[in-house]
Amino acid sequence: MLGAHIVKRFVLAICIAAAWASVSPALAGPRVVPPGNRNAEQPKIPGSSFSRTQANKTNFEAKYQKVRDLFQRDRALIGKIKSVAAQYDIDPIHMLGAIAGEHTYNVDAYDYLQTYYVQAVSYAGDSFRFAHKGEAVAHFLARPQFENCRAFTDSYRLWICREEIWDKSFKGKTVDGTSFPNDRFAVVFFQPFYAGQTFGLGQGSPLMALALSDNVAEVSGYPKLSENRAGEVYEAIMNPDKSLAYMAANIRRSIDDYKTIAKVDISKNPGITATLYNVGRSMQRAKALAARGGALPEENYFGWFVNTKLEDLKKLL
Repeated sequence: MLGAHIVKRFVLAICIAAAWASVSPALAGPRVVPPGNRNAEQPKIPGSSFSRTQANKTNFEAKYQKVRDLFQRDRALIGKIKSVAAQYDIDPIHMLGAIAGEHTYNVDAYDYLQTYYVQAVSYAGDSFRFAHKGEAVAHFLARPQFENCRAFTDSYRLWICREEIWDKSFKGKTVDGTSFPNDRFAVVFFQPFYAGQTFGLGQGSPLMALALSDNVAEVSGYPKLSENRAGEVYEAIMNPDKSLAYMAANIRRSIDDYKTIAKVDISKNPGITATLYNVGRSMQRAKALAARGGALPEENYFGWFVNTKLEDLKKLL
């Protein structure tokens, strides 16, 4: 009798294990993307990054060391990064990695944090606006093509919708007699100085700040932004204190998008979050990954570099 009882319990245990093994991945929870790079070698670096670096007679490693020196010298900055990261429930290494990557491949770091504050003040004001060929973005967004977007009340989904309408109905097309460039919405309407420009310690873009405005207002208490007040948008992404909040909100949003849409947890891989910080549009990219059915995200050249520097950056924390 005892032997038969043991056999029954063993069979029941096997059945339960088999049942759990057959549970849908969606019900089992998101898969964790492990630390490290998926690519053995660094993916191709854009020519524009080489051009900017060569024009300043420097190299990528020297640029990285410069921003690392800024972190090492300014312990108050590290304290702010830790504090803001805690507000948005992310590991501060994600923020250090993204900043290091931006200042390695896109711009040179300033020697002192105070320089970023001074620069932010110089861009504040109402001397410029977001527009294309004289048409203010607010007027452009009043076109009937954007009607469905007005149903969204939160800034993130609202601006995602507007980006998607731009891609579908205006990008590279002639509409109502006006030809529109075959370029990103962020470049055409939100960079009045020159194309490709991002700003500040976190190298944020105006469109990114507008999309995350509600989240940052709720968590950090900064005033909500409007496309009709361009000076306030630029001040937000150039003032180090505010820009750190937008940076953290951006990373938090990427982690959440991938967890809820693609069912993968990228919070343990700063190279992936850095990649998304670099390329943007995490919601659309999460949807594309989900459509690939089980694939894990891969880092680009930017995220690959960040992952190789993690141990060095962690020492700063």
